[in-house]
Amino acid sequence: MTIAVTRSGEPETKPTRNSVSARPAAQAARVPDGTVQYLRIGDLQLESGVQLPDVVLGFETWGTLNADASNAVLIEHALTGDTHVTRGASEEPGWWEQLAGPGAPVDTDKYFVVSINILGGCYGSTGPSTPAPDGRPWGSRFPLVTLRDTTSAEARLADALGIDSWYAVLGGSLGGARALEWAVTYPSRVRRCAVISVGASSTAEQIAFAQAQTLAIRQDPNFNGGDYYGGPEPEAGLALARRIAHITYRSAAELDGRFGRNAQESEAPLEAGSLAGRGRYQVESYLDHQGNKLVRRFDANSYIAITEALMSHDVCRGRGSLRDSLAPATAEFLVAAVDSDRLYFPAQSRALAEALPGGPELHIIEAPIGHDGFLTEIGQLSGQLRSNFFA
Repeated sequence: MTIAVTRSGEPETKPTRNSVSARPAAQAARVPDGTVQYLRIGDLQLESGVQLPDVVLGFETWGTLNADASNAVLIEHALTGDTHVTRGASEEPGWWEQLAGPGAPVDTDKYFVVSINILGGCYGSTGPSTPAPDGRPWGSRFPLVTLRDTTSAEARLADALGIDSWYAVLGGSLGGARALEWAVTYPSRVRRCAVISVGASSTAEQIAFAQAQTLAIRQDPNFNGGDYYGGPEPEAGLALARRIAHITYRSAAELDGRFGRNAQESEAPLEAGSLAGRGRYQVESYLDHQGNKLVRRFDANSYIAITEALMSHDVCRGRGSLRDSLAPATAEFLVAAVDSDRLYFPAQSRALAEALPGGPELHIIEAPIGHDGFLTEIGQLSGQLRSNFFA
């Protein structure tokens, strides 16, 4: 049984939360809420034509699957997120507790909530840091994985849990793209779908930002073509990638209002005797902190793999026009955008909503913070979610 791995690719025998092998649907309620589980789904044929062998998916669940498996909700994480949506048996906070948990809009006392680590990730699913059939980490040999590939893998996990259709699938940013792909690829298996802070495809500008991030990692001297496991890791490159990304996650107004042109504590950017000794502005210190924080918890190759999966996001690929591509979807949709988002502009969400069957209303989250408002201000959608999706 393949288990979770650390960023360095070494087997993680003691995960942060308890871990168990996936159990049959009838036993799912016996697993403590918020416990990492692992399921082998077999070999997976990818869009590229490559076959990825012996795939494992890491996932967590909360609540109890009812007798007819009609109360299952899939919550998809964003780019560097994990499966811990909300706290369960432990007191470890989740990343979307405004959305899911006892008494929350997605009430885990009523719904059986599932969150799956994306294929290519580093929180339990098969990815570049996990062992290939020869026992060595996949590293540079890990294949390109698209969002359609990840959806196919997740469908097998749903099968194993006895879930023929989801009561709802929802997510923000990359998670929203994953939710949309579910609704279009498996229309009969998704009854409701919430797509938040993402459009129908990744634009040229979004691909450009993503390329800058992946190139930052690839040009790190320690990257070694992706085969750095067991040696120095490309920490500087990963931290730089996170800096680039984080600028797009926050608005100009947020950065100006929070940091302005202020120096970082006693550092004086304009008083250095040399460029090499220059102090930092507060915003630079903030970006340094964000980069270093990610380095401690994420694998650089997984960052590349998942970023490229997001670059592949195009619901129209091989399906025709946007309206034609979305036409098979039968789910009830909720589409939302953050008004200050400068990564996934509200106009992209509006175009998606207008092209969906039924033309659902676009809901606007008002948040000066920028793209990350889909996480911090999800409570603004509580009314719509409670009155429509989760009444």
